[in-house]
Amino acid sequence: MVKNFFFCSLIFLSFMISCRIDKKPKDQTWHTKKWALENQVHNQLLDIEKEQGWALLFDGKTLNGWHLYNKPDSTRFSAWEVRDGNLFCNATDENKVFGDLVTDKEYENYELVFDWQMSLRGNGGVFINVQESPDYTATYQTGPEYQLLEPAHMDTKTPMKRPGCLWGLSPQLNMVEANGTGQWNTAKIIQQNGKIEFYLNGKLTAKEDLTSKDWRNKIATSGFKDMTGFGKATRGKIALQNWYFDSWFRNVKIRGL
Repeated sequence: MVKNFFFCSLIFLSFMISCRIDKKPKDQTWHTKKWALENQVHNQLLDIEKEQGWALLFDGKTLNGWHLYNKPDSTRFSAWEVRDGNLFCNATDENKVFGDLVTDKEYENYELVFDWQMSLRGNGGVFINVQESPDYTATYQTGPEYQLLEPAHMDTKTPMKRPGCLWGLSPQLNMVEANGTGQWNTAKIIQQNGKIEFYLNGKLTAKEDLTSKDWRNKIATSGFKDMTGFGKATRGKIALQNWYFDSWFRNVKIRGL
């Protein structure tokens, strides 16, 4: 009898332990990638990033530090706005003032990182070394372009217009596809002493020396050959293109090199 009692007790105890294990809360995923993605904080710098010299170019709340190219008084009426913590270009609203958004400051030697996505079949770009002057009517007349492209856009099939490439001047160094609408891409631009590198989702897509003869030859045989100010500067403003397609940006940060 006593033997049966201990045997039953042992079975009951094993059952209770099993239930406790089986009933472990399914939401205890704090160490998983899923939790990390769902709880990721955007438009903020980690302490280690601050120590490394990073600075935000977009605070997630305002357009501070940015203005419309050659039309700073019209910025608040432009297609650019902050929506759901993202820097959004509401390009399809024809009531908005059209224009590219440029930084207030100029930059020379730096590393720039940003997340981006485009609307379906969207086409856009980020320009570097932009010279803001009444002598030029558009950012692309002076600044080389990092191409932004949604995969369904027809230009995806054109080598020198693929995402991450130096638009109109060189094809992707390494083949990489952009993520489609509704999904984020991560871009990186590095410029130091006139040498630039473009990256898309971790892969090197363009590399040029803006002080070299080869660079000048490329311009001379391209669609920019008649733009006398194009690609000459190694210092200038950074611009986000408003090109008739809605676009989103976040986690825009820069550090000097």
